[in-house]
Amino acid sequence: MRTEDVLAAIATGLWRWDNATGIVTLDAEAARLLGLPAEPAELTEAAVRSRFHPVDWNEIDGIVNLAVAEGTLAEARLRIVDESGRVLRTVRSRSRPFVDGTDYHLVGTLQEVAEPPAGTAARTPVTGDWRRSREAFLLDAGRALAEARSTAEVLRVAASLSMPGFSPDGLAVFGVAGDRLTIIGHHGHNPGDDGPFADMPLDTDYPAAEVVRSGRAIYLPSPEEYRARFPATWPLAQRFGRESWAFLPLIVAGRTMGAWMAAFKHRVAFTPDERSVLTTVARMLAQALARAGVAESERELSLGLQRTMMPVLGPAIPGMEVAARYVPTGGGLQVGGDWYDMIQLPAGRVALVIGDVQGHDVRAAGLMGQLRIALRAYASEGHRPDAVLSRASRFLYGITDSAEGDHGGRFATCLYLEVDPATGAVDIARAGHPDPAIRMADGTVVQRPTAGGLPLGIVADTDYPTTRLTLEPGETLMICTDGLLETGGHDLESGWARIRKLLEQHDGADGLEVLADSLVQAVHGPGSHYTTGPFADRREDDIAVLLLSRTPGGAAQRVAVRRTALTVAQAEPERIAAGRRQLRELLHDWADPEQVDAAVLMVSEMLTNVLVHTDGDALLVAEATGEHGERLLRVEVADASDELPHKRRPGEMASSGRGLLLMEMLAQAWGVDPRGEGKSIWFELREGAAPTESAESAGPVAFYEAEDPLA
Repeated sequence: MRTEDVLAAIATGLWRWDNATGIVTLDAEAARLLGLPAEPAELTEAAVRSRFHPVDWNEIDGIVNLAVAEGTLAEARLRIVDESGRVLRTVRSRSRPFVDGTDYHLVGTLQEVAEPPAGTAARTPVTGDWRRSREAFLLDAGRALAEARSTAEVLRVAASLSMPGFSPDGLAVFGVAGDRLTIIGHHGHNPGDDGPFADMPLDTDYPAAEVVRSGRAIYLPSPEEYRARFPATWPLAQRFGRESWAFLPLIVAGRTMGAWMAAFKHRVAFTPDERSVLTTVARMLAQALARAGVAESERELSLGLQRTMMPVLGPAIPGMEVAARYVPTGGGLQVGGDWYDMIQLPAGRVALVIGDVQGHDVRAAGLMGQLRIALRAYASEGHRPDAVLSRASRFLYGITDSAEGDHGGRFATCLYLEVDPATGAVDIARAGHPDPAIRMADGTVVQRPTAGGLPLGIVADTDYPTTRLTLEPGETLMICTDGLLETGGHDLESGWARIRKLLEQHDGADGLEVLADSLVQAVHGPGSHYTTGPFADRREDDIAVLLLSRTPGGAAQRVAVRRTALTVAQAEPERIAAGRRQLRELLHDWADPEQVDAAVLMVSEMLTNVLVHTDGDALLVAEATGEHGERLLRVEVADASDELPHKRRPGEMASSGRGLLLMEMLAQAWGVDPRGEGKSIWFELREGAAPTESAESAGPVAFYEAEDPLA
């Protein structure tokens, strides 16, 4: 008797599906079960597909792919429908794939199974609640594994997965090191339980080793099957008291990188649906481990580059304290173009440098390293700050122009300063970088506008003027890259307001290390947030910050002193606005706001008259001394002109010439002091005191005949 006749006698049809041609061959019984005439037929895939319920057909592809990958039978329960979509019957299909390169063909059987009457809302396991739970589980698992950033996090996520209906209570992830099988991590076992499995030859008769060798999953639904298939290693597994095991390959880009074991305390039949879930989780787990491995390698490379490129602050500076921080950006390799440096100079002087090379990649980090070395070399040759930056700009222009072409050169912002620890004198040259900030001994914080030039590397020859200021005892100077100011959606102005508040709130007794940590944490949160995990993505730019404080002296601090200075050049009248702003910052807690407005108005008038009626620059120096509520403000504006002001009485319609009237009305005292070269115009205000009806004058009682002050 022919095989077809035997199968027909037991109501079982035979079918063959050729994936390459898309042709399905049916015998007479298989055709009858599909609702076709009971005779052999060859149909297209589309014609056969129309005979199955759409939901069930969608399951076939996954089940077949699983069988092809594992080399097992493809089993499914499928509903047969007529032309109107009414369910005729339910059949069980069992088929085996035969793979030929990238193509395969299935040979299998169809057999009717008992189900509720046709036309009712019958549900098969793959279309019921279990299927919906499985889909929700896989979505959650995929999302959780995709967010894991390290091998440890991947293993924690894998251990927390609760599979629908058959959650394992023991997990292990095996890796490959040469010809040895190793354990990457495990869950559900006691410490030390992994000892016998930690270093095992790949040719061992153990399921995980065989999975790695063959690249195919192994399912062991019972202890009896485990013992029969792997008698040599069964005693190692027996002591854990498990009932079922699944060992699946971890495959990435066609390479088996390890194996995943899921062990169960209850019996699991490992149906096609259960195997499909396990296979999908294994694929996601393999991808997550591969990503974590790459991320950990990048972090290790980043740390190595940082350790190599970021300097350790040199020996202590007598009478001063220094602290610095560098935090890389969050994306890709955590290296970038920000840096800081401290350079020992002759005669006890010290140079501090901070800068930012354009970009957040390895190229930027490489340029940063080269530029840092060049700056060190130019500083060690004894050049002043302006010459150091001019040479550095020429150096960067040369190496980026030759490497990247005329339109691809990179630039860098930089702030270079030399400090004399004995006197507190600081000479600053700035190349397109944010201005430094000063925290005074009483907590007042002001930005110190400094003269500057173009960023380094834009043009070959650039001048960088030098600005001098004095760091008084108890004061702290902060220089930083723009990442500290702009992170979190801020611009430079709003970011500075945030950092200024932190500087003012800092208790000077805590030291600079505490202040440096608080500045970084205010932007990114605690340090743990910018090493691993999703918080790393919040880093929008590299951050470098350097703090320098002059140790307070006992006698020098008995009287509270605030001081600020600013040079306004003839070619930069817009810096008058910076002078007004700096004076307001100096007097931010002044008791009488009207006095502050008066002082700002007089400063604006004094600076404007120097620029309009002389050929030189104006130097503004403002100093407030004394205790809160009784302070004395003295403001001087000096210039190099020997011409003294002379008296002028403006008419009612005049638009200028009222400087004298302002001084007489608003200041408690004012005057003009001749100097060896030039003169100094000054005024004083006592906090809380009203101006006298005729202010005391210590010099000529007039200003220049001035035009309208610049705004």
